[in-house]
Amino acid sequence: MVAETKVQTGKGSSLLRSSGVVGLMTLLSRVLGLVRDVVVASYFGASGSADAFFVAFKIPNFLRRLFAEGAFSQAFVPVLSEYRTQRSLFDVQQLVNRVAGSLGSVLISLTLLAVVAAPVLTALFAPGFYLHDSERYELASEMLRITFPYLALISLTAFAGAILNSYERFAVPAFTPVLLNVCLIGAAVWLSPWFEEPIFALAWGVLAAGFVQLMFQLPFLWRIRLLPVPRPDFGDPGVRQILKLMLPALFGVSVAQVNLLLDTVLASFLQTGSVSWLYYSDRLSELPLGVFGIAIATVILPSLSRKHAAKSAEQFAHTLDWAVRMVLLIGLPAALALVLLAEPLLITLFHYGALTERDVAMAAGSLRAYGFGLLAFMLIKVLAPGFFSRQDTKTPVKIAVIAMTANMVMNLVLIWPLAHVGLALATSLSAFLNAGLLLRGLLRDGVFRWQPGWPLLLLRLLAANLVMAALLLYLSPAVEQWLGWGLYQRAWQMGLLVVLGAGLYGAVLLLCGLRLRHLRA
Repeated sequence: MVAETKVQTGKGSSLLRSSGVVGLMTLLSRVLGLVRDVVVASYFGASGSADAFFVAFKIPNFLRRLFAEGAFSQAFVPVLSEYRTQRSLFDVQQLVNRVAGSLGSVLISLTLLAVVAAPVLTALFAPGFYLHDSERYELASEMLRITFPYLALISLTAFAGAILNSYERFAVPAFTPVLLNVCLIGAAVWLSPWFEEPIFALAWGVLAAGFVQLMFQLPFLWRIRLLPVPRPDFGDPGVRQILKLMLPALFGVSVAQVNLLLDTVLASFLQTGSVSWLYYSDRLSELPLGVFGIAIATVILPSLSRKHAAKSAEQFAHTLDWAVRMVLLIGLPAALALVLLAEPLLITLFHYGALTERDVAMAAGSLRAYGFGLLAFMLIKVLAPGFFSRQDTKTPVKIAVIAMTANMVMNLVLIWPLAHVGLALATSLSAFLNAGLLLRGLLRDGVFRWQPGWPLLLLRLLAANLVMAALLLYLSPAVEQWLGWGLYQRAWQMGLLVVLGAGLYGAVLLLCGLRLRHLRA
């Protein structure tokens, strides 16, 4: 069982410690997620049935990012933090009950509608299947009827996690996604032989994971006396405030997910395997994004919300500056490693069973494109809370519309010469535009201010990343050699590169004068 982790938010090192807790739990989840993807790649490769499952899984997963971790959490946490700071526990409990009832009723209605209209949703999200590949279209539609209820279950799980995060119990929500990976691995290995169409085992694994994750968090809510008793009440002032913040945030906070969805829609028109190549490369780029970017964002949102409620502008600015520094410190070497080691990473993790050498080569191109945009994806995660914690959702939605429009235009331009790689590159370029506009808005509002020490930090980062890149290029064997090795030799060589690269990166930073005290908020 995961131990509760309560953080003393008043101390300077609390954000670093909290981010470490979330990052560690998320790392466990992401590592198991990679194991899950290795298993799925080994059993199903980049086949037409795998393409169909990824579409059926991506639709509720995309909506989860909007309803749960995205717009809902960004709207709910600031309001809950305000209630916690200024009102009694009874008032907080009433808010939780009414939000649970209102959210639950909407999700149940949406799920029933989606199950009936699954073929329409599949045609909307993967029109290439509908127009050109009836077999993949029918398979995806059938699996969507199984996977879509996951949206309701995981959204309620995210609601529970948002409450726990607001009360500094970060470990439990960060650990919960591990259960999804366990369910999917078990479904692929043990359930798939029992199905006439083995890929259906993964769809049922998704549904089971939704139940398991929700049930896991409920005892921890009971411990803090906030286990909800759902009571729908859309007229409650707190619920109305959350809805008011949530509607524009549906676009503002989830622009990266919308861009990835557009990739899937257009990739469905490309050659078989394109959806899977984008999926595998996106999964690898999400490892550092989830472990570090989302971990930092998860920790700073409740902190920023409380600082805003307490009218502590100076501490608010310090927290945002710290978050950006941490993203650069971790995001730059991670992005560099993804670009330089694209083929070795894909070979080490996925080149077994049904995934071919051609699949590796094709996925490597989109992985490099996503790696190029990794820093921007991470910056979006930590800059957006600077608006949502102040209950400003209008500015991010304007920025989101600009970024999504730019992404669509770049998709249409780059898909012709670069195919699926062009889709990934367009997503990365639009993410930089999004992050730049968010930063400009925070500077304009005066809530983000550059703290002392930035020029020296940038010089340290430049030196450390150049040295690390030189080491990786020098030590990494040729792609042909990676392809000729077995699992253990690949894993050993990749582990060695990771340890040596990270060790040298840290050593150069230390030699340049960076110390642990500089990383504390």
